This record gives sequence, structure tokens and C-alpha cells, in this order.
Amino acid sequence: MYSKKIIDGFMGVAVASVADAVDKIAGHRGYMDEAIKPRINEKKIVGPAVTVKEVPTEEYLPPTLALDAIDESPEGSVIVIDIDGEANVAVWGGLMAAGGAANKLAGAVLDGGVRDITEIRRDYGFQIFARSVSPGTTLGRFKTISSNEPVVCGGITVNPGDLIVADLDGVLVVPHEHVEAVLAMALEIDQREAEQAKLIMETGSLREGLAKYGRI
Repeated sequence: MYSKKIIDGFMGVAVASVADAVDKIAGHRGYMDEAIKPRINEKKIVGPAVTVKEVPTEEYLPPTLALDAIDESPEGSVIVIDIDGEANVAVWGGLMAAGGAANKLAGAVLDGGVRDITEIRRDYGFQIFARSVSPGTTLGRFKTISSNEPVVCGGITVNPGDLIVADLDGVLVVPHEHVEAVLAMALEIDQREAEQAKLIMETGSLREGLAKYGRI
């Protein structure tokens, strides 16, 4: 969906700069709740969103649509699962991480829990941003009802194909229609801040750096 140039561009730009650019270009917040954190490693991920929605149930059903998404999504995709912020249930585990790694997905972003942390870190290194860590299964508690439809994850609406950009600073959703403009502005912000930081270090004055380059 996105060119290698676009993906590489976002891999090289600060997530904070992307957040500022989304604020200005899209006119709304693009970053998810701070509770959604990297749970496996420090790896940055960039890729188009493949969305899945889960809802409560008492039926003992496997997360079929989520499993299908892992096998069927294009290489480099990011699986985004909406479970309405349920932190005491894991919507992702070791077998799903194995599938994600085998299919060369970029990662997963979960508005719920992840489990099998030790296994995933040891065997796959598949990056997962999640609201929590929990040993609890979805079986008998939640079921998947839709995929590749708009969802809400971490307080942000995610449409299929929106670009997910995430690292230690947090998870950003870049609306697909603004991807190129956001990247261009984020690169400008990065460059200006690098020049500003250099001036501050050279002069020993934060005020001078702010005076020359202004505040973001």
C-alpha cells in the first residue's frame, strides 16, 4: 500500500515529530493512550493498519477473524485489535506472534492485553504494543466480530490502511489521506529541532535556541 520510501521515511523520523505533524495537518490528536506500550522489545514499527474488532461473549469461540488477519495480511502490516480497553484479557499470545513473525508482519497494536511474553521475546522478537500484560484468554469472554472496518484503539479511530508509527514514545495513527504531508512536515520538524539543539549546545543557552528557531 505504501512505498518503501514512505515506510523508510517514517522509520527515520521521530515519533514525536509525527505527532506534532498529525496535530497540525489532520487537526486532531493522532497518538494513542499512554497505557499502550511496547511489551516485547524497543523495536520501532511502521506499517498499514489491518483492523479487528472484539466484543464480549460467553461463547467459547476462537478469535477467527484475528487469526485470518495474521495469515492473510500483506507483509509489513500492523494488526490493530479493538477490545474496548479490556486490560484483564490477552488478545494476543505466543502462537499469534509465531504467525505474525512467519508472515513478516511489522507488529501488533492491542487495546487489551498480551500474554506469553517470555516465549515471544525468546523465540520471535515480534513487536507488540499493548494496553497490558495478562494471562487471561479471550475464550469464553470475547469474540471477533469484524475485520478491516474502522475501530477505536487507545482512544483513536483507526481505519484500515491508516499508517501506524510506533516506538518507545508511543503509538501514532497517521490517516491514510495525510501520510505524505505528515511525513514531509515531520522531517522538517526533525531537521529544525536538530539545528536548534546544536545551537543550544554550542551557545549553552536554551533561550537563544528558542529565540532563533521558535517553539513548535
